[in-house]
Amino acid sequence: MAKITAAEVNKLRKTTGAGMMDCKNALVEADGDFDKAIEILRKKGQKVAAKRADRDSAEGAAIAKVNADSSTGVIISLNCETDFVAKNETFVTLANDLADLALGFDNKDAFLAAPFNGMTVAEKLTEQTGVIGEKIEIGSFEKLDAPFVGSYIHAGNKIATLVGLSASVDGAAAAAKDVAMQAAAMNPVALNEEGVDQSVIDKEIEIAKDQLRQEGKPEAMLENIAKGKLKRFFKDNTLVNQAFIKDSKQSVAQYVKSVDSDLEVTGFQRVALG
Repeated sequence: MAKITAAEVNKLRKTTGAGMMDCKNALVEADGDFDKAIEILRKKGQKVAAKRADRDSAEGAAIAKVNADSSTGVIISLNCETDFVAKNETFVTLANDLADLALGFDNKDAFLAAPFNGMTVAEKLTEQTGVIGEKIEIGSFEKLDAPFVGSYIHAGNKIATLVGLSASVDGAAAAAKDVAMQAAAMNPVALNEEGVDQSVIDKEIEIAKDQLRQEGKPEAMLENIAKGKLKRFFKDNTLVNQAFIKDSKQSVAQYVKSVDSDLEVTGFQRVALG
């Protein structure tokens, strides 16, 4: 039987993130073969992942990253089962490392198949499920391209947002962050009126009509009054029409134009956990 040294155990721990005793046991089982020990730990992760496949993984870390020239941003959520794991420093570091990698991919499937520290991202998640003992998975994967992209991560990594602006002008970075904070705090349903799904509009009009009927308003008046209420819905729930949280006297669109008269918000992404 091969003699297992502390240095070998430590090397395996650093490579896989598994606990010291798990690493020692894997090396003993592999008779000192390092690659075989990694495979043993992966198989352990697969077994744990299979057992926990139906678990709810609503906790985790939502991380937003933007590339060097601020033209592309990505948000991923690394999901787990408990807030205790979500706050773990190693878990948050892994989430950040994965988000950095995600910048180079256009969709979740390509990202999961990407190489990461000698294995694929999907294999790493399975491995970490075995290490941590909780279901670990990529929940959200959102990408945004624009002439200028800014980001914001709310304290505790529970909400992450991206905002795209129409030009990279002086003040774009501050404006994009302000609007990204707005999106995090106010949770708009769409960028503007055009972005609101017709089913949502129909539902809002029907709700408004029902309220007006209960108030005794004549049926002939319902349509026009309901449309007025819909305008209020757009003002409250679409990003560019919302009152700017730092100055409620102006809308988000007006705030952005105060930075540069031609500047517009072109898109946003928001991911929230918990």
